[in-house]
Amino acid sequence: MATSTSTREGKSALIGEVKGKFDKMTSAVFLDYKGMTVAQATTLRASFRKAGVEYKVVKNTLVKQALKDQAYAKSLDSALTGMTGIAWSYEDPSAAAKVVKSFKKDQGDAGQKLQVKAGLIDGAVLDAKAVEDQLATMPGKDELRAKLLATLQAPLQQFVALLNAPAQNFVYVLAAKEAEGNK
Repeated sequence: MATSTSTREGKSALIGEVKGKFDKMTSAVFLDYKGMTVAQATTLRASFRKAGVEYKVVKNTLVKQALKDQAYAKSLDSALTGMTGIAWSYEDPSAAAKVVKSFKKDQGDAGQKLQVKAGLIDGAVLDAKAVEDQLATMPGKDELRAKLLATLQAPLQQFVALLNAPAQNFVYVLAAKEAEGNK
């Protein structure tokens, strides 16, 4: 009897851990990795790690238990069949989808074996096509920061140019006078 209690406690802890990952994440991508070799899966895991994405193979029943209180839980039922790997992005919502898209493009046959089942962002469930076409093409956090910085800098650069214009024009006038006096 003690064995089933410890197993139940272990499952409860695992469900809590998975629930915590979903609570912290900005997005998640559900994957079917059937047919991939261990070496290919290792390459995929390394790519996820490098992008700051956490990847784990989790039993579908545990995921269903972890998400049972969420409004989107029923929408994920069709994705939670067969072999399921989940890639959680905590910072950049598009990171996991970008890694998957890149892996599928760069790994040839192995890439074709990796299939997107669904995606999850802000409580909205995305189908496989939306994950690959929309989520994977969203600008990343660094790209958005660069755009914001450029947007903020543009008016300041124009203002500095306007402040320098009278002094610059005065220099042009003096240079023209000097050139006129040297003739």
